[in-house]
Amino acid sequence: MPRKSLVSVVADALLDRIVSGDLDVGAPLPSEAEIGEAYDVSRVTVREALRVLTTQGIVRVTSGIGSVVTPLEDWQSLAAILRYRSARGNDGEVATQLIAVRRMFEAEAAALAAPRLNGAALDELASCVERMRGASGAGDVDAFVEADLRFHDLILRGSGNVFLAALFEPLTRVLAERRAQTSRVPEIQRHAIDEHAAVLAALREGDAVRARAAMEHHMQQTLQDLHTYVLAESD
Repeated sequence: MPRKSLVSVVADALLDRIVSGDLDVGAPLPSEAEIGEAYDVSRVTVREALRVLTTQGIVRVTSGIGSVVTPLEDWQSLAAILRYRSARGNDGEVATQLIAVRRMFEAEAAALAAPRLNGAALDELASCVERMRGASGAGDVDAFVEADLRFHDLILRGSGNVFLAALFEPLTRVLAERRAQTSRVPEIQRHAIDEHAAVLAALREGDAVRARAAMEHHMQQTLQDLHTYVLAESD
């Protein structure tokens, strides 16, 4: 894994302070000199780190004050929002909201992809399902998640709507981490394999209505499994 740049290290460290509540909404960040001293970096590095957070909407520059933390609704980084909500909110609510977002994106993507997918794409989708089966039997969670994510990526890209894949891409990185957690549950793996097979069957028929319904059912099963096998254990 490549080493993170100093700019990323400082930006992440400041975000950690914001997420932990050490720096709250409206609170001014330390001066550039103080940040540089705390992390033993140059002012140029500090400025670049602050620029990263500003670009993501996490901080803003206020005249006479300097950089201050903005309200969460102004943030533009999905990963940062998830870190904040997971640390300072109800993780079950966060997971439920993510599934709701997936439902909106992926059900429509399946409907759009159904009449468009060619034989090669359908064969690759079938390969993903088989890889999920094999990985489940071998207890290989990483391979299971990889095949799962590839299945959904193929459908998004097969929808013919370039905006769907582009908008969903940041969410994919977040979902990869969460899938690695939930996919450790054997029951969830079995349900996921069955649901993916049902979506594939609908796509093979080229039926947009059935494909949308199959993906909707998959998202509902995912939500049910979340509450049954993950959130129930944490209560």
